[in-house]
Amino acid sequence: MGESTSEDKDYVRWLKRESMLANASAIAGQFSGVGEVWQSPFAIPNPGAAMEKSSVWFTAYPISMIPEPGHSFLSTLGDEELWRVFEAIGINAVHTGPLKRAGGVFGRAGTPSVDGHFDRISTQIDGVFGSEVEFRRLCEVAAAHGGIVIDDIVPGHTGKGPDFRLAEMKVGDYPGIYHMVEIPPKDWQLLPEVPPGKDSVNLDGEAEDRLQRAGYIVGRLQRVIFQDPGVKDTNWSATAPVTGPDGVERRWVYLHYFKDGQPSINWLDPTFAGMRLVIGDALHALGHLGAAALRLDANGFLGVEKSADGGAPAWSEGHPLSEAVNQLIASMVRKVGGFTFQELNLSIDDIKKTSERGADLSYDFVNRPAYAHALATGDTEFLRLTLNTALQHGLQPVRLVHALQNHDEMTYELVHFASGHKDDTFSFRRAELTGGELAVQIRSELIDRLTGEAAPYNATFTTNGIASTTATIVAAALGYTSITNLSQAQIEKIKQGHLLLAMFNAWQPGVFALSGWDLCGMLTLERSTVSRLLASGDTRWINRAAYDLMDYRPEATESPSKMPRGSSLYGSLPQQLQDANSFASRLRDILAVRTRYSIATAVQVQVPEVSDKAMLVMVHRLDTRQIQVTVLNFSSQPIAGSVKSQHLAPGAAVIDMVSDQVIAEVDHGQTFAVWLEPHQGLSLVTDPAPPQDGQNSAEPTTTTAPTTVTEAGQRVSPHPCRTYGVARPAEMLVSMALNRRSLIRMRPLVQVQPGPPNGF
Repeated sequence: MGESTSEDKDYVRWLKRESMLANASAIAGQFSGVGEVWQSPFAIPNPGAAMEKSSVWFTAYPISMIPEPGHSFLSTLGDEELWRVFEAIGINAVHTGPLKRAGGVFGRAGTPSVDGHFDRISTQIDGVFGSEVEFRRLCEVAAAHGGIVIDDIVPGHTGKGPDFRLAEMKVGDYPGIYHMVEIPPKDWQLLPEVPPGKDSVNLDGEAEDRLQRAGYIVGRLQRVIFQDPGVKDTNWSATAPVTGPDGVERRWVYLHYFKDGQPSINWLDPTFAGMRLVIGDALHALGHLGAAALRLDANGFLGVEKSADGGAPAWSEGHPLSEAVNQLIASMVRKVGGFTFQELNLSIDDIKKTSERGADLSYDFVNRPAYAHALATGDTEFLRLTLNTALQHGLQPVRLVHALQNHDEMTYELVHFASGHKDDTFSFRRAELTGGELAVQIRSELIDRLTGEAAPYNATFTTNGIASTTATIVAAALGYTSITNLSQAQIEKIKQGHLLLAMFNAWQPGVFALSGWDLCGMLTLERSTVSRLLASGDTRWINRAAYDLMDYRPEATESPSKMPRGSSLYGSLPQQLQDANSFASRLRDILAVRTRYSIATAVQVQVPEVSDKAMLVMVHRLDTRQIQVTVLNFSSQPIAGSVKSQHLAPGAAVIDMVSDQVIAEVDHGQTFAVWLEPHQGLSLVTDPAPPQDGQNSAEPTTTTAPTTVTEAGQRVSPHPCRTYGVARPAEMLVSMALNRRSLIRMRPLVQVQPGPPNGF
């Protein structure tokens, strides 16, 4: 193994000293017998408590962020000026992304990450991103501005670091960390040869079958993530021969759901070494670094079991062990005062099941491809189908993290339809389709409209999705076949489409998340600038361009991690906040409405049918019992239509939540009319609220203003510019009836004169 041999006792001691398992044991002991860990409830997920801490997240990606000169990524993320900007926009949490040392070791030399630092090999922060001191300073600055910091743990796999090298040598409990099986020399003929210069090789389907029949592995899994013929045919790889400190030469077969450099953790080994490693890493982030929450990465793949049916694939998704492990991790985090969210791309019912005892929040993988499809087609039918399917399964959006772009591709696996419910029947476009047929059709339409000749600046990523930024999804939906030399008019249309997607995600319950690529309006990179990274077939690198939030280094052409700087449509945040019509300024207005009315903790009560296929309507009950309605136009053309819901009270005034202006009245059919400009959105509230349960609907429906008690003990209305409980003048209602079209043809956001915004 490189410069050191397994017979070198110093090398083995070095590996142990550097291993995550050894560090985890030391960290865990510091929390035992401590009274504070019994002071927080931990058994039941609590999304409301999580959103009391934060509900608007900035998701960073360390290798793509251009830092302040002379400062690290963490030091820059803890910049007071940056947090003043975040606070002005309405962002109150930062998810740092993966920061800890990742990749592997070969001998004593480190090898690079194979998956953007999601293949961690240490509990220590990678020096390229900063230090533990800077992380703790970031937490302090965030708290001073009403925010929190969210870190990562990876319960599904590690990289090929010291722990894996010790496991290959069969040292102590280390093999118990992983799903790995020792193959005795008499059966090495079942294994493929490992090419020179490599430490493992992926099994093809025939080798996988041979080893399953020989009783060594559970064989084929339900799907092969990142499948790439000739590169990754299966989820199993075989190691080259490795000699342990006992002088015995061994070969192993190990499981990896993702890339071969990400060996999977075994959560049901008698040593419980994998559990000890992951819990120790979580406690380090919460107790030593000061994080308030953790993302659980790829935590749906923590249990694997041989199928009872000999011809069926192994049970590897939606397994009860995954549920048990998620409950254990999330309970531990809640027990020490934090919360968790999971990136779990499974069926809706599986997400609902895990949310009952596991993570507090789940990433919204279901509606993300659906809103891209609505934008690409100008038709919200599939988006309405996914929203209503979630409601039918009892999965409220308050439990979800609704995001724009993150570090990954725009995922279109549509697991709910393609896997868990592939044989169920769904009504779509006046036809009855199976879930499998529906998934194929939606994927085909997304590929046709967002990639290839229609949008050569985007790219498919294996069978998972489309490598793109939010801006380039909008550009493709608008029919732009090139993103070089965009005109100002084209940029304005992209910005409006981008804001529409922000409204969809922010004007519904749950967490709203966005990235630096969103805030700056980044485009995808030219493939030639990242050709080395694309060589492995991972096209996601085109959507991970370097960006500069604050104009720290206008002259920089790349990030410290050598990611090329991309093209920004919107500019830096300080520049944007000087322009009332910029993306960041208009986003600030969207988030102000969200905060003012506590939309984040509302209940979604209906996603009704619509009068125009481009329209989307979401109906929510606010904490005040009022009905809030989000109305969006996913078309590049103006539309006129009506909103109808059984939750609307006849005679109620319909009020624009941005301007506080009355724009309509609910008629006796529980309907009101709307007019929307291209890619326009409205957030509306009805006044008065419908009767509460048990209240006689014949009683007067005017109400007193819902009030909030300030720290000073004052009771204030959240709507200071209007009065509740006062009848609307008859002249106003007559005028509304005569001029309804002109009254409701409003911009989605208030226009103000340019000037220093909110302290800038």
